[in-house]
Amino acid sequence: MIHHVQIACPRGTEDVLRSFYAGVLGLAEKPKPAALVSRGGCWFVGHGIELHLGVEDDFRPARKAHPGLLWESGLAALAGRLEAVGHDVVWANDELPGFRRFHTHDPHGNRLEFLEPTA
Repeated sequence: MIHHVQIACPRGTEDVLRSFYAGVLGLAEKPKPAALVSRGGCWFVGHGIELHLGVEDDFRPARKAHPGLLWESGLAALAGRLEAVGHDVVWANDELPGFRRFHTHDPHGNRLEFLEPTA
């Protein structure tokens, strides 16, 4: 079992991250432990997911590597919210039996995959 996944982000972009991960995806921000606050970034939870966005000074987005996030219901609605705010949604074919899925990118270009069980 995985506790969390960390995705890199540029320094000073916490407000952009909050707008996307909380505002668009609907995840809740999780307070960071006091000893880690000075490092920057922010953490989010919801839908059985815990994502940590950590500052990387030499930031480059993950274009191929990505978390596959299980979204138990409402995948089409999530895709609609993403598209409504200008994020491309690329639906995947049926290579993974038992799942509908799509890829998108966060505001910094990190690739994200969302999967919903079909059965």
